[in-house]
Amino acid sequence: MFVSDCRREFYDLVVTQRVLLLVASDVDALCACKILQALFQCDHVQYTLVPVTGWQELETAFLEHKDQFKYFVLINCGANVDLLEILQPEEDTFFFVCDSHRPINVVNVYNDTQIKLLVKQDDDLNVPAYDDIFRDDEDEEEDSENESDGSEPLEKRRRFEEEVIERTMKRRQRREWEARRREILFDYEQYEYHGTSSAMVMFDLAWIMSEDLNDMLWWAIVGLTDQWVQDKITQMKYVTDIGILQRHVSRHNHRNEDEENSLSIDCMRIAFEYDLRLALYQHWSLYESLCNTSYTSASLKLWSVQGQKRLQEFLADMGLPLKQVKQKFNSMDMSLKENLREMIEESANKFGMKDLRVQTFSIHFGFKNKFSASDIVYATTSLMENIEKEGSETTNFIKALDSLSRGNLDKLHQGLDLAKKQLRAIQQTVASCICTNLIISQGPFLYCSLMEGTPDVKLFSKPVSLCLLSKYLLKSFICSTKNKRCKLLPLVMAAPLDVEQGTVIMVGIPPETESSDKKNFFGRAFEKAAESTNSRTLHNHFEMSIIELKTEDRSKFLDALISLLS
Repeated sequence: MFVSDCRREFYDLVVTQRVLLLVASDVDALCACKILQALFQCDHVQYTLVPVTGWQELETAFLEHKDQFKYFVLINCGANVDLLEILQPEEDTFFFVCDSHRPINVVNVYNDTQIKLLVKQDDDLNVPAYDDIFRDDEDEEEDSENESDGSEPLEKRRRFEEEVIERTMKRRQRREWEARRREILFDYEQYEYHGTSSAMVMFDLAWIMSEDLNDMLWWAIVGLTDQWVQDKITQMKYVTDIGILQRHVSRHNHRNEDEENSLSIDCMRIAFEYDLRLALYQHWSLYESLCNTSYTSASLKLWSVQGQKRLQEFLADMGLPLKQVKQKFNSMDMSLKENLREMIEESANKFGMKDLRVQTFSIHFGFKNKFSASDIVYATTSLMENIEKEGSETTNFIKALDSLSRGNLDKLHQGLDLAKKQLRAIQQTVASCICTNLIISQGPFLYCSLMEGTPDVKLFSKPVSLCLLSKYLLKSFICSTKNKRCKLLPLVMAAPLDVEQGTVIMVGIPPETESSDKKNFFGRAFEKAAESTNSRTLHNHFEMSIIELKTEDRSKFLDALISLLS
């Protein structure tokens, strides 16, 4: 059931209870969790936090805690499956689901008692009508006098025949209704996409309760930026939500412009700005950032010798000496940094990079701490999927969660260093896949498989890293290929997951088109292909378009996928 008043129907109910928070492993979920934790701490709400990376962990966590808790809050997990069927809870158990995954399962939508959905109502949900999906089963009683021996009166026989005709009509109507129901559900569930960021939904709750702080607003901004960086929402949706947050930023940070009432330098300030679409450039060198940002790397085709020449020409056109662009951004001459954005934009337009400017927010505190929202997204993601130290996933989750607090700058800087390594690894893998022609057209989609022994292959066994790589690779391939048909195809990418168990992780990415609505059809396609071939797959991720598959079953699975999508 959709919750229309989050405060009355959610917060006021849980504020006196012990609550279990089940939080998915993505940056938006972490930001929503931070906002809710801050609210709980204000009101002294007892809660336990359990990170979950997939459906199996969600089930395990529920089974372990169902005797101690009656109130469960699920963040970025649980909306797109029938929760009651999966978890089989008692009738006095309540679930509050704040999830950006769409489409929302119809059983969750129409369950009025146990499931409460905390989602933005103005999202384009297109939920089918109740009567189209659910129907009261009428017990069709078989008439005991269904055999006629010809001796009963004529009137009785006529009545019996009318009942038979009526029952036949009812059965036909039932079959037609079921066929229509299957069609409606197929249309509704066919594509996977994302709605409003969960962090923004939680910030709305804090705002309604007049408990919103600048920190909470910053987490909402980071949650939205995560959706944009991961390419989960359309540019239109991003710009619309930026506009909503900009009004809150003006409300919270207006004192910075007033000299008489100005804040201390140590206070946190959020500013709206048009920034460059260059990853981590303020914490890196401009040269490294240009080379390792997907947009510039793909536009200039930096994997080729010709692309490297174009980069030199681009820098020359801006009039920036190599010595300056290759040193840390903080160490560049102030005279160059002052007009840097305008210089880069002007030259970028000449080189066909018309979208190098993006609307975003930055945070300032102290004399030298300035971070853009995308910096935080890259750093937090890298900490969450860190493969360098043999820490558990829970340890990485807690580190990533801590890095979102201003008091943990050391963790944030560690995340920034990891993010640079991750971006380098992605760009090197993209270059190697394109130069060695690893991307094959399979008919209805492009396919690329990373071999065991490929550099950084362990990093790409992690879902977010593999998705980023796949999206960057598809963008780069489209820029490199001359085949017009291939430019309109989606991509399926596979990477080794566990060599001992012989499994691969596979992800499907929708086509990169101008009118792309970010809807992904691979979730349902993967399920159907696995079903028809009896492939040993595990659909454990909250993103339906990511699956785990036995290596021996890969060829028959791909054959089924080709015939399904052809």
